[in-house]
Amino acid sequence: MVKYSREAKNPSKACKAQGVDLRVHYKNTYETAQAIKGMSLKTAQQYLQDVCEKKRCIPFRKYTGCCGRTAQAKEFKMSQGRWPVKSAKIVLGLLRNAEANAEFKNLDTENLIVEHVQVNAAQQGRRRTYRAHGRIGPYMNCPCHVELILQEKEEAVEKPEEEEVKPKKFTKKQLAVRRLKVGGGQ
Repeated sequence: MVKYSREAKNPSKACKAQGVDLRVHYKNTYETAQAIKGMSLKTAQQYLQDVCEKKRCIPFRKYTGCCGRTAQAKEFKMSQGRWPVKSAKIVLGLLRNAEANAEFKNLDTENLIVEHVQVNAAQQGRRRTYRAHGRIGPYMNCPCHVELILQEKEEAVEKPEEEEVKPKKFTKKQLAVRRLKVGGGQ
């Protein structure tokens, strides 16, 4: 059993999916995962499909260095955005896996929301590139681990009205302090 960074609030109404050492860029996958956090399952899947077709963009909020601007990012009140297709496809695959897990647990897939998404940098792969004057430089890749938890949306329950209000009980000390405040004598 693999350990997740957190557990679902109600494990019987939640499903999980995880990818380890995925060969996609950590930074792009982080931004993609943050974009779908809080969405419903169907909305997230449709959104990532639109990203793959370059109809909508992923807003880049944290890793913004040298990231170009696009009008599609206005949807998120941002100016910088990209279309990380490979990351979107990987996260889509994880969502599909989580959906299958939900169906196995007999959960309502129409009612699932993305409760928790976390992307961690995995150990870098090492290759080498050949530089001028016979030197050799590093040629690293930056894979990542992704975990997500989908939770069934909870229906709002109205709080029952309390009929009788019990009188508050005070200690002797509290009563003495109250008398002082009322008197106001300094």
